[in-house]
Amino acid sequence: MTGRPVRLSVLLLTLLAAVTQPAPAPACPFCGLSGQTLTQEMDQALFVLYGTLKNARLANPGGEGFAMGETDIELDAGNGIVKGHSSINGKKTVTLPKYLPDRGDGKFLIFCDLFRGKIDPYRGLPVKSSSDMPKYLKGALAVQKKKTPERLRYFFDYLQNPDLEIANDALKEFGNASYDDVQMMVDSVPVDKVASWLTDSNTPGFRIGLYASMLGHAKTKRDEYGKLLRSLVDDAEKRVGSGVDGILAGQVMLQPKEGWQYLNAILGNRKHDFNYRYSALKAARFFVDVRKEVVPRDEVVSAVAQMLEHHDIADLAIEDLRRWKCWQYTKGILALKDRPSHDLPVMRRSILRFMIQSPLPEAKKYVKEMREADEELVENLEDLLKREATLPPMDPRSPGSN
Repeated sequence: MTGRPVRLSVLLLTLLAAVTQPAPAPACPFCGLSGQTLTQEMDQALFVLYGTLKNARLANPGGEGFAMGETDIELDAGNGIVKGHSSINGKKTVTLPKYLPDRGDGKFLIFCDLFRGKIDPYRGLPVKSSSDMPKYLKGALAVQKKKTPERLRYFFDYLQNPDLEIANDALKEFGNASYDDVQMMVDSVPVDKVASWLTDSNTPGFRIGLYASMLGHAKTKRDEYGKLLRSLVDDAEKRVGSGVDGILAGQVMLQPKEGWQYLNAILGNRKHDFNYRYSALKAARFFVDVRKEVVPRDEVVSAVAQMLEHHDIADLAIEDLRRWKCWQYTKGILALKDRPSHDLPVMRRSILRFMIQSPLPEAKKYVKEMREADEELVENLEDLLKREATLPPMDPRSPGSN
């Protein structure tokens, strides 16, 4: 299995992120989700209601055009007004100018604005009656102005909530945070609970990376937790899912010597599945771009350089070596252009990008030859690299850089 279709998409996303991202995205390195959170949505809404939809009626049943109507929302006692406004404060029932038929015993979270003085409910989120949603949202608003590590500590308690809407929203809060903030927050959480989440068969795979990286900061039971993380990737069936990069990085943080030896061996073994090696590459980047003190930089660079021999992933290794300004690999990378196994468009572009920025004479000679053969290609790549250089340094923790 070469994984080439996946590979092309990965590199395309990497290059697009490098030239289109307007500012570095302060994302935590191993989170499975990021994006707009419910807290941010509540900020944008004029008011937010929570309750049961009742008495839906059509204003023009059977008539021409779109069937308009009205629906009452009976506000939940004590929780009905999640975010208030003078137009609805004190009410127990609010009439919405939409036809929203009853959908059983569930409740709804309704985001509203005002349009020409009338309520404009623009988004409705169904919520199970047993959900912690009202409590969760009120708590989220209460910690909104606190420093990020304090806020994250609140959301930590909801990461495994049975309501997936809540659990995923809490995960987004971590995905939108910086690694430093997550690291500061970890000291205040029960790491035994995190360890139990990792062994829980009900834990979705896209959460595993975050949990494993959290465990990597444990102050006690480091050897025990390191062995736990190792067991997760020793099992070939378990390591096919997401979060493997976080598991590998977590083990290195807990057991720097053993963990790094294990990670290094994955990077150098071309017999491993592409996705497994790619996860190892992302974990290795973490120790150059973020946790610089855990593994000596030269060791990480040397380990990544092993991947130049792998025809299906060498271009990503070249991009990292270029980004890290490892010009000592110029001759070795230049030699790849003559290998039939590496004769792919995506590889040739990565080699040329590296040579455009390398200051060595052989690189300049190659760029000159390529300019004579395909001036448009060289100019396009030079333009991309110039635009990349004018942007703030791309945060290696952002999803786009993975």
